[in-house]
Amino acid sequence: MTLIPATMVMADAGRPDDAPRPQALAMHGEPARPRGPDGAFLPPRITPTPARGGRLVIGVQGAFDSLNPLTIKGMTAPAGIVSLTLQPLMRRALDEPFTLYPLVARSIEVAPDHSAVTFHLDPRARFSDGRPLTAEDVQFTFTLLRAHGRPNYRNALGKVTAIQIAGPHVIRFELAGNQDRELPLILAMVPVLPKHAIDPETFGQTGFTPLVGSGPYTVGEVRPGESISFVRNRAWWGDALASERGSANFDEIRYDYFRDATAMFEAFKAGLIDVRIETDPRRWANGYNIPAVRSGQIIQENAPFAAPKGMSGFVFNERRPLFGDVRVREALSFAFDFEWVNRNLYSGLYRRSDSYFADSRLSAAGRPAGARERQLLRPWPGAVRADIMEGKWTPARSNGSGRDRANLQRAIDLLATAGYRLEGGVMRDRKGAPLAFEVMVTGREHERLALALSSALRRIGVRVRVRVVDSVQYERRRQTFDYDMIIATWQTSPSPGNEQYFRWGSRAAGQQASFNFAGARSPAIDAMIAAMLSAGAEDDYVSAVRALDRVLLSGFHVIPLYYAPHIWLARWKHVGRPDPLPLLGAAPETWWRADIPATASRQR
Repeated sequence: MTLIPATMVMADAGRPDDAPRPQALAMHGEPARPRGPDGAFLPPRITPTPARGGRLVIGVQGAFDSLNPLTIKGMTAPAGIVSLTLQPLMRRALDEPFTLYPLVARSIEVAPDHSAVTFHLDPRARFSDGRPLTAEDVQFTFTLLRAHGRPNYRNALGKVTAIQIAGPHVIRFELAGNQDRELPLILAMVPVLPKHAIDPETFGQTGFTPLVGSGPYTVGEVRPGESISFVRNRAWWGDALASERGSANFDEIRYDYFRDATAMFEAFKAGLIDVRIETDPRRWANGYNIPAVRSGQIIQENAPFAAPKGMSGFVFNERRPLFGDVRVREALSFAFDFEWVNRNLYSGLYRRSDSYFADSRLSAAGRPAGARERQLLRPWPGAVRADIMEGKWTPARSNGSGRDRANLQRAIDLLATAGYRLEGGVMRDRKGAPLAFEVMVTGREHERLALALSSALRRIGVRVRVRVVDSVQYERRRQTFDYDMIIATWQTSPSPGNEQYFRWGSRAAGQQASFNFAGARSPAIDAMIAAMLSAGAEDDYVSAVRALDRVLLSGFHVIPLYYAPHIWLARWKHVGRPDPLPLLGAAPETWWRADIPATASRQR
């Protein structure tokens, strides 16, 4: 839920409240989609015309233990349940950095000072049980999620100071402050729940009773630990919207769950799974030399991925005194030999993460800070190192031997400045205590990475224990910050925004279940996020994001790992997809069966 804050552009604002023309909201520039003859926004043109019908089966590694994706007590909800069964007030475009188009709400009004936002709902909107979706349902949802929802919902909805219902299909929100230009769009993306079908007293309980939504699919067969099926609602109200043409093409979308990655791949090769986004570079490089690929029955492609690649890395828990010194954190990063790991474990297909917004215009990597960035950072002297300010810093590079002596010596020298010394093969602090910690992981892949780091650090006398735990224990300890180090990934969109508070804000450092895994507490970080959200022009926004990137890099909160430069996509040829993929990547709800005649399928 992010947005590039710049001048808000409202298409056709000021229409009469009783019959507002459909409106879109972009935070910079104009909405890209054209209008049809009736004034409705049209979806991107897809050629050939998508067919409707058939079933899509997708494999997922892991498990799910609840059908409620909106409450913190639901440990893991199944894939697809939000995007397929629930609907927000407005839909985010997959092919634009951040533009919202009409859905449940036909139009939106934002006060000039951003102190209020009003939504006009589409009177045709219905929940899957046939009941109308009204302003009372929106008010109920916001009140419910503010009290019982996940922290990201509570944080955003906590900024709503009052809710006013102005009619069955008109609702107004009063907002605290007026500097957060993203907040109206975050509110527009909260999924709407039915007041008549939910008991607030039991909402937070986990279970396998699906929520009633207004989306194009309903939950079908559920096999806990095995699969979940979503069935297209043939009475879905959204079929009447021109903007929804080309979506919800499958009669059924099923997610099959696998504990083991090898078993999931074998199921794909056997035709039991239709489409696969590969996550193992070794398998991508060597595992697809099979008859179905050679014959063209399976299409293997490196699909472009235009969005920022985010950051993955070993995360230091700075709540531990051991990692409170930035010199210690930087020193330990010199021991990780990415070049050796990439070549020996990943067939050389990964690139090193050098930014929290890697491979995008938002990244500070390789760019000296501009005048606007320096102005933003001026109140925080020392928050950004000189080499990072000048765009000259890169993660430590090695000779690829797995034991680069120069890098290990740099680690020893930097630890010495923090009061550590190497005695008898053990790195000790001033009191003689050994430098030792634990890396908590779940899964074989992360275990291999952690063992590689442990082996490297052992050469400079640092003792690292790798603890493998099951997914339930891992999630519980992660949410309570009960670890020394973990491996984490922060994915990002083309328009990072409020979620950065939840990842890096000082308040989130003490908030259980937040994504501030490192426990970072920095007024400079908080200030750069605030500058992002208040930026009134695109250039100011980009400068604020790059300034945030520089502050984060200077904190050495992680040992950077890597990212894939493409989406590694494999699909059986009977599955069609938009070409090119949207800016935000693969979206199965926009795919279709290529072996069904489109004209006949649309007539059903």
